[in-house]
Amino acid sequence: MTPATRLLSHPDFRRGAREMLVMAPGIGAWGLVTGVAMVKGGLSVPLAVFMSLAVYAGSAQLAALPLLAAGAPMWVIWAAAFCVNLRFVIYSAQWRVYFGHLPKRQRMALGFLAADLNLIAFQRAYPPGERGPCRESGQVPYYLGGVAVLWSVWQLPSMLGIAL
Repeated sequence: MTPATRLLSHPDFRRGAREMLVMAPGIGAWGLVTGVAMVKGGLSVPLAVFMSLAVYAGSAQLAALPLLAAGAPMWVIWAAAFCVNLRFVIYSAQWRVYFGHLPKRQRMALGFLAADLNLIAFQRAYPPGERGPCRESGQVPYYLGGVAVLWSVWQLPSMLGIAL
C-alpha cells in the first residue's frame, strides 16, 4: 500500500474531510467571489491563477487587489497582506502544541495549508490538553483530510470565478 493510499484510507483523514464538508459551501462561495474580483480588479488570468495558488488566503488577496489596481508600490501591497495575515502568527502558536514535534519542512507545508476553519475544526476534534499516542497518531491525517476539502473547495470555485 502506497503512503498516499494509506493516508486516504486512514479513518482520521476521512473524518477530517467529512467534518470540513459542512463548511464547503461558504468557502466555495468566497473562492468564487475572490476569483471574479481578481480578474475584475485588473489582474490577468494567468496572474490571478498564480495568485490563487500561491496566496492561499482570500482576505490577503482581497486586501491586495485594490492596491494592485491603484498601482501602489509593491512594499505597500506586501505590508497590507502581511497585516491581514498576522492572525496566522497567533494560530501558529496554537498549532505548535500539535505539530511542534514534526520536522521543520513538514511544519512549513502544514502551515501553508492552514486556514482559520482548520484550526476551529481541529481543536474541536482534538481539544488542547488532551494527549495520548492514539490521538496524536490521527492528528496529521485528520488535518490533511480537512485541508484536502478546504483547498479543493477554495481553488476550484476560485478558478471558475477567474474563468467567468
